[in-house]
Amino acid sequence: MLVFVRHGQSEWNRKGLFTGWRNPELTDRGVREATRAGQLLKARGLKFDIAYSSLLKRANHTLELMLKELEQSDLETIRDQALNERDYGELSGMHKEEAIRRWGADQVLQWRRSYSVPPPGGESLKDTAERVLPFYKTKIWPDVRAGKNVIVTAHGNTIRALIMYLEELSAQQIIEREVATGSPLVYKLTMHGHVANRLDLKVA
Repeated sequence: MLVFVRHGQSEWNRKGLFTGWRNPELTDRGVREATRAGQLLKARGLKFDIAYSSLLKRANHTLELMLKELEQSDLETIRDQALNERDYGELSGMHKEEAIRRWGADQVLQWRRSYSVPPPGGESLKDTAERVLPFYKTKIWPDVRAGKNVIVTAHGNTIRALIMYLEELSAQQIIEREVATGSPLVYKLTMHGHVANRLDLKVA
């Protein structure tokens, strides 16, 4: 079993700012989302053998809150920069409306949604995938293949890169996929790493 959870709402999500590698905390809503995610996983009877997270505190705090609900606060956790959110470069810290005024709506939309066009000084989704997927293949997948239940708490774009790989989506298809804050995606994988089943647990 492999579970992805995007962190709960952060202060910058709430304010409409490009976040990337910046390090804001969770909002009160984000705390509630993370707590509810843990409750949903517990209600499914899930227990985990190992956890992975980025180095950013919004993901780490989300994981801590979920594990508290799961009564697994002492779970082995590996934190790595490879799971950090996509770097938004010059857009980091900027309000989305300000970016539109500066560069135009079409250009900003292309930076946000295209697969391969990065914002100035930042990463595209393709760039993000190129650092996330080697980590998945060498660290996360071996644990899943060994029969472990693995939970990964990360970010919208790092999770989208992983979804694209696991579900074999095209660059066009992944553009249309959203990852909600605090809502677990539960995958059951075959021994060859293919998706046997996916369950989306929605946090109200």
